[in-house]
Amino acid sequence: MSENRERTLAFAESPVQMLNIVEWAHVTVPDGLTIAILPPHDPTSRGQLRRMARLARDAGHRVLWREARGGAVAPPKALATLTGPVRRARHLVVGDPFSRYLQLLLSMGGSGDITVVDDGTATMEFVAQLGRGERLVRWHRPRARGPRALLFAPVARRAVRRLRPIAGRRVEVFTAMPVPELPGITVTDNTFAWTRSTFGPPRLTGGADLVGTSLVETGVIAEDRYVAGVAALAAEHGVTRYFAHRRESQEKLHRLTAEAGLEIVRPDFPLELVARRGPIGARVLSFPSTVVHTLPRVLAGTGAEVEICDIADDWFTAGVTERATGFLRDVTETARGTHRLTTIPTQREGTAS
Repeated sequence: MSENRERTLAFAESPVQMLNIVEWAHVTVPDGLTIAILPPHDPTSRGQLRRMARLARDAGHRVLWREARGGAVAPPKALATLTGPVRRARHLVVGDPFSRYLQLLLSMGGSGDITVVDDGTATMEFVAQLGRGERLVRWHRPRARGPRALLFAPVARRAVRRLRPIAGRRVEVFTAMPVPELPGITVTDNTFAWTRSTFGPPRLTGGADLVGTSLVETGVIAEDRYVAGVAALAAEHGVTRYFAHRRESQEKLHRLTAEAGLEIVRPDFPLELVARRGPIGARVLSFPSTVVHTLPRVLAGTGAEVEICDIADDWFTAGVTERATGFLRDVTETARGTHRLTTIPTQREGTAS
């Protein structure tokens, strides 16, 4: 086992995090590192993580699978096996600083270097909150209150301190997202060099594909408005395939097949890999999400065009916060500015497409 594998430890809780850890290692520690996978419960994510684990091993990395969720036994057992490696590691690579499990591990770590790799658009919010000195809270959730949040607060504060640079500790953000520079933090551009050199270029189908979103499942937009809007987009732009987000419910996807006539595709890998491997539409439409920043990089030079579907104001649920709607607007505006993407308006209730 190489020295880098001993001193560099990465944690992945989602397939996207896993992909971006491999991308970071490709340019930083090409002789390999150790990646500990902490899988969620949902079967789609677990399947993608297992397939990503095979690709990571093929790329020369050591991969550990640790069940850290569910029941009374799994979390303490996983924590016990990881505490020692976390404390010994000279460099920790994490993909989701909002995760309570990761915050717990970070709070127990030493004074080694930290790299945060992309976990989607959440990276933008993480950097903004870190710069403001705030407690880390996901953009679509209200700030937690109650006894559990109070008990966990000291752990969260220690984790945030670990994510700030001090003398002798380097903090890096490895990202494809547009994030502001923060004093003492290195921002490294993720160009998807490993993905582009390993796969593709893809065959283009000539049609249009639509990338789905889990904003219904997170309570941000209303399901009926979303289904009707997707049907209108499909009719207007000739969309035939719908790439489902791994968190989308089966019931909603059945509605999209019945009401919009779409072929539902459940990707086996993160969409960046699926798009690069192909086949992929000559036009790829997406709602505001990570892929409006990543797919233009992955598909550069292939002839495929990425376009953003705007979200009409009346799609949002009654309880959604201005913080959440503002964040989605930022995702759209930064993608338009950075990648010169075209914005497609979506149908408001009661209007024709």
